Amino acid sequence: MTAPRGLERFSLGGKAALVTGASRGIGAAIAEAFAEAGADVALAARSRDALENLARQIEGGGQTAIAIPCDVTRADEVAACVESAEQALGRIDVLVNNAGGPVFNAPFLEIQERGWQKLIDLNLTSVARFCQRVGSGMVTRGSGSVINVASVVANRPWPALAAYSAAKAGVLTLTQTLAQEWGAAGVRVNAICPGWVMTDINRRFLGDDRSLRLAIESVPLARCADPEDIVGAAIWLASDASGYVTGANIAVDGGLALGISEDWRALRIERA
Repeated sequence: MTAPRGLERFSLGGKAALVTGASRGIGAAIAEAFAEAGADVALAARSRDALENLARQIEGGGQTAIAIPCDVTRADEVAACVESAEQALGRIDVLVNNAGGPVFNAPFLEIQERGWQKLIDLNLTSVARFCQRVGSGMVTRGSGSVINVASVVANRPWPALAAYSAAKAGVLTLTQTLAQEWGAAGVRVNAICPGWVMTDINRRFLGDDRSLRLAIESVPLARCADPEDIVGAAIWLASDASGYVTGANIAVDGGLALGISEDWRALRIERA
């Protein structure tokens, strides 16, 4: 049997995926796209109602979807989530660690320890826990794709985002380490680094005309992204089309990482 060629290599038919932070934004867009590409999907997030609505929508399109309420900062809930996903889908071929967010902006000297720990737990420790739980099965089977959603600030830290930037930089380092450890077993581990995506958090932060204008002026493509703009990279990394790609850091940021204006830096400090 010959290997698929061309567009067939982008199909996710026969694959099972677990997507965290799937109730809205980037996670929901990736989960929907995976289902359209043929995958069955386990959806994890804290919001049961939003997950169940998305699961019904996906199943209406003919794919299996399971909603799993989960607080990714709790080790016991991560373990239960992975167990539920594996029981429902049989295995997990693709893991998307998308849950996370900046939560707050603050100068480093004003960050309290509990705030620092909250951001590290949400954005880094949760990723490590899911990678351990899901990765063991992938390594045993000899196949799998892990996609960690990091951020442009992992490579280019911004003022007032010390904890978030450090956590996302840790995600990139973890991604590269696991790519080295698991490559010989046939498991690929890659990261996507989005820029300004119009999620609920960013809509609140960019809620006035000046903030939105300064953000857009920092992006060479002169616009902020929609969650759907992240989907193409995720499908590619999940599919056989990226079969020789591991340890990669894929920027999907409209060119934002190429440079950040001084006006934007000033706004970030001002907002903190």
